[in-house]
Order: sequence, then C-alpha cells, then structure tokens
Amino acid sequence: MELKAIDKVENISAEDFKKNYYDTMKPLIITGLAKQWPAYHKWNWDYFKEIVGNVKVGLYNNVKSDAYTPINTADDYKTFGEYIDMIKEGPAAWRIFLFNIFQHAPELTKDFTWPEHLMKGFVKRYPMLFVGGATSITHMHFDIDVSHILHTQFLGRKRVLLFPNEEQYKLYRKPFEVLSLVDFSNYHEGNGTPDYEQFPAVRYAKGYEVILEHGDTLFMPAGFWHHMEYLDSGFAMSLRALQGSMAGKAKGVWNLFGMRTIDTILKKTLPKPWYNYKKKKIFKAANEAVKNYLN
Repeated sequence: MELKAIDKVENISAEDFKKNYYDTMKPLIITGLAKQWPAYHKWNWDYFKEIVGNVKVGLYNNVKSDAYTPINTADDYKTFGEYIDMIKEGPAAWRIFLFNIFQHAPELTKDFTWPEHLMKGFVKRYPMLFVGGATSITHMHFDIDVSHILHTQFLGRKRVLLFPNEEQYKLYRKPFEVLSLVDFSNYHEGNGTPDYEQFPAVRYAKGYEVILEHGDTLFMPAGFWHHMEYLDSGFAMSLRALQGSMAGKAKGVWNLFGMRTIDTILKKTLPKPWYNYKKKKIFKAANEAVKNYLN
C-alpha cells in the first residue's frame, strides 16, 4: 500500500475548504472546529452514563463478516452503562455501530453546531455516535449512502486507514456490497494482514493514514473507504451531508434501496451460487485494476 499523511489545519475558511478539499474530494483534519463546541469539554463516559446509561445497545465484535453473515446484526446486547463499565476496565474488542444517542437525549444537540459554513446538505435527523473499546475494529468499507462525513473524535485515539472510491477494485470490493473482502486488521503491525499473497492488488492501493486525537475532525469525502482501529476506548460523532449533485444523491438511494435489496434476496435464496459469482467478479476486477495501474 502507498499511504500518505492527511493535510491538517487548525481552522480553515469556507473558500479554502471548498476549493482544495470539498471540490477535489480530498480528506482533511481540522483540529480547531470541535474546540468551539461545549461537547469538547462536556462529553465523557460519566456524563453519557448518567443520561443514557439505561439504554440497551447492540454490540459488535471484531469478527469480519463472511458471505453468509447478516449485515448489521449485533453480536451481543448490554445497557450503555454496562458497556461503558466494561470498556473502561481495559481492552475490550466491542464497539457500538450507529448509535443515535440524540434520540434518547435530544438535549445533546445543543452541545455542538452544524458547520454549515463548510458545506450544506447535513442530514440533521441522524448525527451518530460511534463507540469502541481499545482493540476494537471497524473493518474496511464505504458508507452506503455515499454522504460526505465530518467525523469528530471526542475521547481516546483511533487509527484510520482511508482510500478514495476509485481504489475499490484494488481493495477487492464485494459486488452489490460496500465491504472489502480483505482483512486489514492490525495492518500496521506486519502480522500478515492484509494478505498480499491472496490479495496482491492491495499492494498498489493508494490511500491515507492518520491517528485521530481528542478534538480532531476528519473530513471524509463521499464514497471514501475507511478502516478504523481503536487504540484507546473512546467515541466519535459523525455528521453526514448529502452530495450536492443529483447523481450523488441518486447513487445513495440506489445503494440503500436497490443494491442492498438485491444482495439480501440473493444471499437468502441462492447463497452459495451468489457468493461464487461475486468472488469470481472480485478477483477479475482486481486483476484488471492492477494491469491498468502497471500500464
């Protein structure tokens, strides 16, 4: 993999952001944006436990889904308070996916402001909290609605691996899914993941790498692939903004209601033939991507 650092600024003007990052689909770290919000100092484990500790949440482990694993099905359930107690004790490879904490505690929306000076189209009904214990992993994928994301880290550190959407075939994208066939777990440790012998195209993928700290806001352009590893127990909030173009919006609608429906039906009705078909397509597309890259 060819990885480079992400540009980092404390603050940025709307004009600079639009010209050099939004329009060019280039990621950026903004370190000063969240420092203006009450949430920057206010949000912590004790506060969350006090206001939503009794809410039952679905937990996800580090096992990478296979061809027959139902999408977004929780592996366990606990109250949020029980979960917080567990991950505060030490490394716990469990995370919470798409937790709409604001549904249960709408007063939290007063603790931050929507950065509409940077971009429009925010989906204000769905700010989401992402929570993980140290060593938990979010496997390589891109967001199905292909929205732009502002992802702010509030507690703990998180290692993030990013690739633009055009690298999808080198990442062995599963057809009709938003997931990579490749396991990138602990990729930085050189422990055999990713498996370059099985997935040689990954060697040629060009992307970015960063460790998010408290208060860092990552601008992740629409369609960017991302793999995240929690170095510490922590949480982050994602603010989503729809793409400005009709084509971008239509792509998100197709992914949500067309592509996903087709995949779900065929996984249930023809699981093995569907998997074999997709696997053949995956490797053919990866081989063609490498040929094009080398030529």
